[in-house]
Amino acid sequence: MYKIKWKAGEKMRQRTAVVLGATGLVGQEVVKELCRREEYSEVTAITRTRLTINHQKLINKIIDFDYLEGMHLGLVDDVYCCLGTTMKKAGSKAAFRKVDLDYPLQFASLAKKNNVRQFLVISAMGADPSSPFYYNKVKGLMEEQLKEMNLAGLQIFRPSLLLGDREEFRFGESIGAKVMTLAGWAMVGPLRTYKAVRAEQVALAMVEKAIKDPHENVLVYSSAEIEKTERS
Repeated sequence: MYKIKWKAGEKMRQRTAVVLGATGLVGQEVVKELCRREEYSEVTAITRTRLTINHQKLINKIIDFDYLEGMHLGLVDDVYCCLGTTMKKAGSKAAFRKVDLDYPLQFASLAKKNNVRQFLVISAMGADPSSPFYYNKVKGLMEEQLKEMNLAGLQIFRPSLLLGDREEFRFGESIGAKVMTLAGWAMVGPLRTYKAVRAEQVALAMVEKAIKDPHENVLVYSSAEIEKTERS
């Protein structure tokens, strides 16, 4: 991992970012947060379909995620991986695994080849490769294999239930979100880590942690740490 040192009075070089999963709940918020930050001069969203967001900093690249081998990221400082789906939407365990495990690992490999400074990824609270729950198991496998890649910088975010306005309706998450919102006042102390967190708060935490550039190989943030992150 490398550091950039600035001389006194020298203007800081602006950063570039790539966002994966920019059409999703958190991904959209990450794009918005990056576009409003003066630290970033260019934001590239890699998606399957065209974004509805427009900004002078934003470049939208439409690709087929099944053909990533020959893709070149270019000069990029930070890659934000916000890819994720559900078993119901994916349709099968194999399809779910492809989106939540295979794609992030392939993009991380590309990031390493292109000397990207940081790879920031959304996992989940309870991620564990030995979990009996398939969702948590896949997220745990993703974390485990990303750590084994020895990336220049890896930051993993484990949010609890995500709150926000989704384009598609998810009945289970909708009920869970209402319950967690009503019970939010009771989520203090040890229970704070289970408190639901808004998508824009996760986006804020990811961008804040990237900008601070801790120069540590691997960092993992709990939902409670994400929730208490403040704008600098």
